[in-house]
Order: sequence, then structure tokens, then C-alpha cells
Amino acid sequence: MRGGLAGLRLLAVCLFLGVLALAGVGSLSASIVRGLSDQGQAILGGDVQADVAQREATPGELALLRREGAVSHVTRMRAMAARPDGSETMLVDLKGIDAAYPLYGDFRLAPGAIAPRPGAGQVAIGPELGERLRVGVGDPVRIGNALFTVAGIIAEEPDRPGQGFTLGPPAIVDRAGLAATGLVQPGSLYTSLYRIRIAPGTELEPVTKRLETRLADAGFDVDDRTNSAPGTRRFIERVGQFLTLVGLTALVVAGIGVGNGVSSWLDMKRGGIATLKLLGATGGTIFRIYLIEIGLVAGGAIAAGLAAGALVPWVVVQVAGDALPVPPALGLHPLPLAASAAYGILIALVFALLPLARAREVPAASLFRGAVASSARGLRANAGMLLAVALAAAGIAALAIFTAREPLFAAGFIAAALGLLLMLSLLGGAIRALAARLPRPKSPLLRLALANVHRPGAQTGRLVVALGLGLTLFTTLAVIETNLAGQIRTTIPQRAPSFFLLDIPVGEIDRFRSLAKQAAPEGDLVTVPSLRGSVVAVNGQRVADMESIPDGAWMLRGDRGLTYAATPPGSSRVVEGEWWPADYAGPPLVSVDVEGARALGLKPGDGLTFSILGREFDARIANLREINWDTMGFNFAIVFAPGALESAPHSFMATIAMPADEERGFARAVSNAFPAVSAIRVKEIVQTVSDMLGQLTVAVRSAASVAILAGIAVLVGALAASRRARIYDSVILKLLGATRARILGAQAIEFVGLALVLAAVAFALGAAAGWYVVVQVLELEWAPDWPIVLATLAAGAAVTLVLGLLGTLPALAAKPAQALRTL
Repeated sequence: MRGGLAGLRLLAVCLFLGVLALAGVGSLSASIVRGLSDQGQAILGGDVQADVAQREATPGELALLRREGAVSHVTRMRAMAARPDGSETMLVDLKGIDAAYPLYGDFRLAPGAIAPRPGAGQVAIGPELGERLRVGVGDPVRIGNALFTVAGIIAEEPDRPGQGFTLGPPAIVDRAGLAATGLVQPGSLYTSLYRIRIAPGTELEPVTKRLETRLADAGFDVDDRTNSAPGTRRFIERVGQFLTLVGLTALVVAGIGVGNGVSSWLDMKRGGIATLKLLGATGGTIFRIYLIEIGLVAGGAIAAGLAAGALVPWVVVQVAGDALPVPPALGLHPLPLAASAAYGILIALVFALLPLARAREVPAASLFRGAVASSARGLRANAGMLLAVALAAAGIAALAIFTAREPLFAAGFIAAALGLLLMLSLLGGAIRALAARLPRPKSPLLRLALANVHRPGAQTGRLVVALGLGLTLFTTLAVIETNLAGQIRTTIPQRAPSFFLLDIPVGEIDRFRSLAKQAAPEGDLVTVPSLRGSVVAVNGQRVADMESIPDGAWMLRGDRGLTYAATPPGSSRVVEGEWWPADYAGPPLVSVDVEGARALGLKPGDGLTFSILGREFDARIANLREINWDTMGFNFAIVFAPGALESAPHSFMATIAMPADEERGFARAVSNAFPAVSAIRVKEIVQTVSDMLGQLTVAVRSAASVAILAGIAVLVGALAASRRARIYDSVILKLLGATRARILGAQAIEFVGLALVLAAVAFALGAAAGWYVVVQVLELEWAPDWPIVLATLAAGAAVTLVLGLLGTLPALAAKPAQALRTL
């Protein structure tokens, strides 16, 4: 090792990058999930939470909850906050709290507040609301029918992470203030949440089970502190799983670089190996000597990668802490670090053992014959060595599968990665065989370039794998990124609504339509009735008694939006069954989304039992509909026939499309005339979703960039492994009169030809991989920007071509006399 480790630098770089990617992603994901667990009580707002839509708990239900512990009642709903003159409005997440809030955690207002929490006639607001309405502490704000004084700016709201996706900043009032707004009315959309603090020492699971059993038929959803933010947890674990597999891909790619680096380094050591054999060293001794050296370098690289990966959560918190859904629990997380170290060791073994096995077969006579015997002997059949490689590879697959949240997905990912490597290896052999059979071109440059592809000792196979992996990674990343960016552009119709309007009172719908016509004469208004309800039984079987709910049966999870209509919605078409007559007046009928129905095996004629505002009734499925969810209009999965819901307390929803210059006046008119109506600007929804997708894009780009760097390292390693043969070729050609320009030109033709073939392969593979990630993993629509993808592929091919040519420059600089004495 004192003699120099120049050839092992590539091994160190590749292992460092791969282990860094795995340890960093694993540590960050574990930090966030641990943060969710450690702060579960504060995030949920209690040890147990029971929530119900569109009503409050009855006295009997409330008594049942209080038997389990101290109860805090919180009401959440959407509302419009406005300046008193209505000149500025903004949608807010309104929360009415009682004196017991919060049961856990700290609610805190920023310095300068006039009260520690909102009291009578006061409201605490989020910073974004203050900026939008241009109000501060002590200023008035109107919400619904009430005028509030801003008590302070919210600095800490402990249960905010558990509330999931919201379209507006928070506004918090007390229970009396909520009542004063007049927003909580029969039919309005709100959720009542009852948080329970159980007595110390009480087991949590029995409490949760009791409440689930006793409140299930009343329409309550029950959660406990172990699952305080299920949506956030699922998202973090799913994205973490995907990024971990991307990191594993980076490590596998780096492993090829390890193999190339070890091969190049051992090729440089041929003289030393032959000398040791002349002095009596056995093949086993040679193997162990160089295995120890490689192990020391690999161990140092893995340790450095683990140290850097463990610091990733700290770095992310400093750079983008505000963008995280919950503050991570900073600290060392042994499990992801141990898994990353195991991956690094196994990868090093898989890709270093075979070059080491070849090194032990170097004949002592090669010390005197130089490069002449370099390729004459191959790897002897060594069952023990092949078994060791197979066991290490199996260990990698087993570790990836058994530590994954979704083992089948991980197994498929690994199979795809191995399939890609095998396919590129076979492609390299096919290209070499085809080049050997092609007619010899008349042009010396073309003839030389073609010979470089298939001559003895050619590194075509390694170059194809390196170039193919690099270009495929470039393409896959481009497809994913452009698809995320294209979600907004392609899913918004050319004439999308300007506003969504919620909580329009049934008795005021005609007056609202008249106001909309006056305020937006060019507007296109659509109104639909709306209420909330849940499916509690399917063909007589209670949902609460089902052992498991199919993945696609989302209509059974919690309460859903319901409506009624005499005619089919314009955004859907009936695919099975018949729509009811416009004047239907019989038993309750429903039309159901075809995808949700098929997930449950439902068909027309089957029965569903609904719970609405605590009352249950049965309905029969009349038809199944295929819904176009991209219209940005109102798309209800469940539509009732007339006559079933009209008597239930409900409200109307509306969309309106209008010229941009009418939007401001319309929003002001609605705010002044209907303070209880929530007007949501579509462009604000678009911006919110765009910000979320942007954060996801950054995460994907960060993880994939490591894989791309590893791919570049693989290419460098492949060129390094062929350096000896290229120096030999360069010297012979110079002796025959070739100039550097001609030699470089022949190599450029070789690389361009390979790049063109592999670009076509990479485009197909990258598009397929990107589709799988976007559609199957992230569950988004397929909307890539192909010009950008092609441009990225071309740029990647150009970069690899330049790197390839730069890698050949040392061979061109070799002096013939000196090289002939050392080759």
C-alpha cells in the first residue's frame, strides 16, 4: 500500500457515493418517522382522537368519550378571512378550540401578541394570512359573520402536522368565537375532533378498540398516538422506500465501478504479482494480500460514506427544515447505517472477488513477456469463488427485500436492476460480435474504429454497461422530473374554473346565482348539492367487521362527498347499468365510480348502507360510471337519485369560470354578501400542489444525482481498465506513422457509434423506468415533456463522449520508446 493506491481511488469514490446515498436517505426517513412517533401525542392532539363530520357528538357519545379520560373538543373547517372592507380575502383553515387545548405540546404565539391565546373576540393567525391581508397584531379581521381582533401570529401549533394537506393558513378562535361566525350550520362542511388524554399507566390499545367498537356505527373515525399522522407517515415511508432503492441502484452502479477500479489496479500490479510468485508465493497468498488491501480501502470509504450519510438529517434541517412535514428526531439511527454498511461490504465483495480471482492466476512468466500473455489465461473454474460471489449477491437481494416496507416492490426493483445489467452485458457482447462480422471499411479511420470495438482485450462490454447505465439514469431522471413539473400543466383544462365555492346555504342558492350573474356577467356558473356521509356496509356486511379493505376500495375509508342529480354528470359516462329517469321517485338508488366498485366486486343491483349525520339507510346500485377526474369540476364517486337526500341538512357547492379581470370584484362581492361561503381560487390550489411536487422533485433529483455521479465514475473506471491496451495500440500506431489527431478521431468514431446505439436503448429503458416510478410508485398521472427528455439524453451522451475522449488522452501522450520498455 506504501507503493501507491492510485488505482483504488475509483473504488473508494464509488463506495463512498453509494453508501452516502443509502445512509443519507435512510437516516432522513428514519429521523422523520421517529419524529412522528416521538411527537405522536402532540401531533394527534391527544392519546386518542375520535372525529366525526358535519355534526358534534351527542351527549351520550360525549359521556362515552369522557369515561376514557380528559377530553378536548376542536372543530375544523374551511372559511374565508377578509379585511373589514372586503378588499382582500383568503381561504383559511379555521379551528375552534376549547380551554383544554392543547392536551399535549405547546401552543405559542410570536413575541408581541396581546394575549397568550385567542380569547373573546380574538383570533390567532398564520404569518401567510397576515401578509396576504396586510394585517398585524391588534388589527381587525372578518371571518364569517364575526369581526375579530388579531391576538397574535402563530409561532407553534403542535397538532398542525397531523392535519394533513390544507389549502390555507391557520386561523384559531375559541369556541364562542366559532359560534359567532355563524359558519357551523346544518349541512355545512366541518369536522368535530375529540382528543382524549388517558390516565398515566392506562394501556392505549384497549381504549382505542373500545371506542372503535362503540362509535363505528355512529360515523366516527378513531386514531391513537401511534398513528398520529397516517397520511404523512405513509408518504414519508413510501418516498423513503423509493429513494432507498434509488440509492441501492447507485451502489450497484458504483459496484461496477469497483470492479473496473480493482481490475485496473490489479493490472498495474501484474509485475509485482509475478515477482511474488517467482519468490514462492502461492495463488492463495496473492489473493489474500490484495484482498486485505482492497478491504482496508473499502472499509475507509464505507466509514466515510456512513459518517457523511449520518449528517444528512442535520444538513436538510438547516437548508430546508421548514419544508419538512414534521421536525425530524435528530440523532444517530443505527438501523439504516448498519444496513448501508452491509450493502457496501457485500457490493465490494461481489464486484472485487472476480478480478481478485483472475489476479491469482497471473503466471510468473508474464513478468518477462509483458502484455503478450495478459489475455491468454482466463479465470479458472473456481466453484468456491463463484459460490462466494453468489452468496454475496443473494445477501444484497435479501437485505433489500426483507428491510423494505413493500417487499414485492423491492424484489421487482432488484430484478429490474439485475435484468438491466444482464441486458447491457449481452448487448455489449452482441455489439462486439457484430463488429467482428461487418465488412472492413475502406477508410483507415473507420476500419481502426471498428477494430477497436472487437479486437482482443477490447473493453467494449464494460463501456456498453457504463454508458448504458449512465444514459439510462439521465433519461429516467428527466422523465420523472418533467412529469412532476407537467402534472399542473397537463391536468388543468384550458378553461378551468376560476373559483371553487363551498358551503352555500340551500335557502340562499337562488340569491347566490343572482349575485354571481351580476358580479361576473361573463362567468360560467355550475352548482351542485353537497353533503358528507360514509359507507358502513356492503351487501349487508359491516365495514367495521371486514378483516381487510382492498387497496382500491377507498370509498370505504372514512366519510365521502355525496350529491344527488337527475341527469348524469357531464364529466362521467355510464359503463354498466342504466341511469334513472329524470322524474324518478322510488327507493334510494346510487351511481358509483366503476374503479371503486370493481375493487369491491360490486355490480348494479348490489346494496350499500350509508351513514349520514348519524342515521343509516340502504340504497341499491343502479349503475357504474367512468369518471374523468381531470376536468377540475365537481366529480363525485357516489351520486344519489333524487328523493333520497333532499331532506337531509346540506349545502351547495359551485364552480365558476370567468375572465381574469372579473375575479377580484367577484371575490369581494361574495365575501360581503355571503361571509359564510368559502371561495377558493384555482390558481392558489395550483401553486400549493406545485410547491409540493417541487419538493418531491428536489428529493428525487438529490438521490438520483448520486446515481448519476456513480455512473460517471463507472465510465471513468471502464476507461481506466482499458488504459494499458489503449497505450499499447497508440504506441504501435504512432510507430506506423499515425498522428494523434487520427488516433483520437478513430476513438471518437468508436465512442460516437456506441453512444448512438446506447442512446436509443437508454431512451426506451429510461421511459419505461420513469413510467413505473411516476404511475406505480408515486401514483401520479403520466405527463412527461419529451423534448426536454430528449435534450437531457443528448446532453448526457455528449458529456459521456467528452469524458471518454478525455480518458484516452494519457494513451495519446505516451512516448513510444518509454512505453515499449514497460509494456
